[in-house]
Amino acid sequence: GEIYGFIGQNGAGKTTLIRLITGLIHKSGGDMELLGVSGENELNKARTMVGSLIETPSFYTNMTARENLEVSRLVRNIPGKKCIDEVLELVGLKDVEKKKVKNFSLGMRQRLGIANALMGNPKLLILNGLDPMGIVEIRELLKKINKEKDMTILISSHILSELSELATTYGIISNGKLIEEITAKQLSEKCRQYIDLKVDDTARAVILLERELGISDYEVLEDSNIKVFSNLDNVGEVNSLLSRSGIIVESISVKGENLEEYFMNKVGGVLNA
Repeated sequence: GEIYGFIGQNGAGKTTLIRLITGLIHKSGGDMELLGVSGENELNKARTMVGSLIETPSFYTNMTARENLEVSRLVRNIPGKKCIDEVLELVGLKDVEKKKVKNFSLGMRQRLGIANALMGNPKLLILNGLDPMGIVEIRELLKKINKEKDMTILISSHILSELSELATTYGIISNGKLIEEITAKQLSEKCRQYIDLKVDDTARAVILLERELGISDYEVLEDSNIKVFSNLDNVGEVNSLLSRSGIIVESISVKGENLEEYFMNKVGGVLNA
């Protein structure tokens, strides 16, 4: 039931893992479990409950959305045509189902790609390499699918700002190893912005902050530093108050990482497209 943000540099192993899950390549060693089963025969059965959109979706451009989904349904042996109506409605393409794909915008093509992946009502949806422009359009759609269908969604993307709007859990992979799994809540706490204060008298400083500015969300550290988690837009006011009251402010600045900075600090490098 999670929206799982899968993060890693180029060559870290993201696409390899996704290809293993979807059966596009086979493992050369080790064990794999998918939807509670292992063993090649069982894995192949489990893969019928996995929907995927890997890189740019490909369709017959001279055919309509409905015609493309009908071809896919027949190839995949999915019974009945009702599933086509359901997924077109779900992704918001019901009104343009007769429009030829060559006239679709990028966002519409990605919606159709997701519709194709959703046919057969999978338990796991895998999205890899979504286009930066298109992902904005489908953000709310993915949240809706996750909530209404309780479907696990794995998204591998280098657009960390967009992942931060979607993911409920993150997995960070580096050199073929999963180095950290962290929930969105835990990450938010770690990346929380704050005013970093270093003063000569922490006891007096916090009393002033509480009494004069009504600040209660703070943390006093052992090294005469204070982390203030509110009033981020009023750093000057905080500095002025303390200085006027005779407290020496040795340093004051706003600190805190975003997802991309946290990732780069974890893997010790930059994130490539």
